[in-house]
Amino acid sequence: MNIRFLLLIATFAVIPTCVMAEGCDVQTQSSSASVPAVETHSCYEYEGMPVNSIDWSCSNESKDMLSSTKTKVEHCADHYQATCIATLTQESLANPHSTSKDKKAKALNIPDNAQVTTYYYDVEHLPQARIDCENGGGHWKAK
Repeated sequence: MNIRFLLLIATFAVIPTCVMAEGCDVQTQSSSASVPAVETHSCYEYEGMPVNSIDWSCSNESKDMLSSTKTKVEHCADHYQATCIATLTQESLANPHSTSKDKKAKALNIPDNAQVTTYYYDVEHLPQARIDCENGGGHWKAK
């Protein structure tokens, strides 16, 4: 084999590469009828980020009144109702619903072109999901 080709492979094995997208499928249930879940099934993807950067935010966790099950997927399914595309921030690495209204904000260790796309599949209150997206600086698009 060509030595340059082997060096190229070794370089990419050591340096984290960027991927088009990685996804996290989220199923949410309310623990109480008095606390409705705005979205019960969604999926989010990070674009322009290193491989496996979604791992931490896609870990399973439960909140007091809403219980979520998260599963890492190769990409989000295409049968969504709407999407929210926003600038990826350090805070949104932990909470994908938290985005930046300041499009020019510079975050440490996050590429300039990185964004989070949330796909909404089963949403109890679609208008509220849109308000939450746009109030967080995101761009809403219905399918």
